[in-house]
Amino acid sequence: MRYSREHKQETHDRIVKKASVRLREKGAHGIGVADLMKEAGLTHGGFYAHFDSREALVIEAFGYAMDRAMEHWRKQSDQVAPEKQLAQIVETYLSILHRDNPGHGCSIPALGAEIARESPKTRKAFAGKLDEMVEMITDFIPNLPRKAARKQAIATLATMAGTMLLARIAGSSELSDEVLRAGKDSALEGAKREPAKAAPAKKKQN
Repeated sequence: MRYSREHKQETHDRIVKKASVRLREKGAHGIGVADLMKEAGLTHGGFYAHFDSREALVIEAFGYAMDRAMEHWRKQSDQVAPEKQLAQIVETYLSILHRDNPGHGCSIPALGAEIARESPKTRKAFAGKLDEMVEMITDFIPNLPRKAARKQAIATLATMAGTMLLARIAGSSELSDEVLRAGKDSALEGAKREPAKAAPAKKKQN
């Protein structure tokens, strides 16, 4: 039975979407191709009709997950004034809801450590999406020159992702809640930081 190109693309997208959730929940190597295909309602044998390799699926699923995260950030930021956009992202990112739902959250705390051990091709793809995230956060820091804003964006993203990772390690506990609060305070402090004023020029002596 032959399927239309549209049907094949819909099936492909369904596999990627399912994989993006399961990979964030169970890790890059926590679930096999057969299980992923089964969850998508397909047979293992049909996998190579859509992907050249497992790595190809992993890369596409990572990209999908990170794109969804940035789409969520855009929606959140659209609800507030420009000067409050970064704080809004921090608040929603470092939340109990995000902590307890890794399958639908950011890929960095869910998969970052594993990605660092993957192939150069996978790391390059992940790094490209990471750079997009940094650029997006940079856009949310309007009170600094672009170079300084990007530096602050990297620090803020690192604080958010590291905080979420530690909070998940601690589980749903008082320590985990404490980690979330501390990380949020640190990230928000950075978001509120005013640009440093240039030192007054020294007068030349005659």
